Amino acid sequence: MATRFPMIDPWVNPNFAVTEVDPAVAGLFRGLAERRRRGTTLPQLVDEMDEANVRRAILCAGYRGADNLPWVAEAIQMHPDRFAGSLVVDPRTGMAAVRAIEHVVRDLGFVLIRVLALETQLPYDHASYFPVYAKCAELGVPITVNVGIPGPRVPGRVQDPISLDEVCCFFPELTVVMSHGGDPWADVCVKLMTKWENLHYMTSAYSPRRIPTPAVDYLRGRGRKRVMWASDYPILEFSRCREQIAAMDLDEQTRFDFAYGNAARMFFPDIADVADVAVEGPGATAGAAR
Repeated sequence: MATRFPMIDPWVNPNFAVTEVDPAVAGLFRGLAERRRRGTTLPQLVDEMDEANVRRAILCAGYRGADNLPWVAEAIQMHPDRFAGSLVVDPRTGMAAVRAIEHVVRDLGFVLIRVLALETQLPYDHASYFPVYAKCAELGVPITVNVGIPGPRVPGRVQDPISLDEVCCFFPELTVVMSHGGDPWADVCVKLMTKWENLHYMTSAYSPRRIPTPAVDYLRGRGRKRVMWASDYPILEFSRCREQIAAMDLDEQTRFDFAYGNAARMFFPDIADVADVAVEGPGATAGAAR
C-alpha cells in the first residue's frame, strides 16, 4: 500500500537551463548541477510528475527576481488541472509588493505568496513584512517563509522561526507555512505549531529521509494535519522523494496527509473531500521503485 499514494507538490520552480550553478548549493543535492544545466520543459515536467504520481503542483514565480511569471501563467493556462501559482515578493518594495500580491491572486488565481529572509536579510517580525501579511490575510491566501540555516552562503540568523511568534500573534487569521525544514530550530518550529493553529510546516528542499526528527515525530502524532511534503524542484526529484516517503515509518493515513491531503486542503479547495480521493489510479505506482 505504501507505493500507491497520490502526491501534491506545493513548491516547484521553473527550471530554465543555465550554464553556471551555485557550487555551495549544488554540492548539497545529488544531480542538481546536471538538472539545472539540462533544464526542464513544460512537457518534461508533466511527464516527471506523472511518473511519480504528483497530481498537482504549485509553481513558484519571482524567486531571486526571475522573470518567469509569464512561463508560470502559461503553464497554468495549459494545464489548469495540474498547476497553480505562487509568487515570491520582496517586502522591502512596500506598496509594489502589496500590488503584486493583489494582481496575482485576484487576476491570475495564484494560491500562495512567499517571502524569503535569506534575500531580504530581515527577520520575519520586521515592520517591512507587515503590509504583505495584512494583504495576504485580507485575501485569505497563505504565505510561506523559509526557516532554518540556508544552503546559499548568506547569513541565516534572520531565518530563526522564533520571529514568527509575534507574526502569528499579530495576524491570527493569517495562514503561515514554515518552509525548508527549520534546522537547527526544528524543535522551535514544532513548539510554535502547538501554540498557533494557523502555523504549518513544509519540508521543501529536505529529502524525506533527512527531515529533522522533531518534525517527523510531530507528523506521527498531533501534527498529522500540519506537516506537508514539497520538493523545491529541481532541488529534489519527484520520484526519489516518492521512494523515500514510501519508506518512512508512517501509517497509511498519515502518509496520505503528508504527501497529498494537507496540501490539498490548504491550496486546492476544488478537491471537495480529499479523504475520498482514491489512492489508486492511472500512474499511481509509477516511479515508486525507480
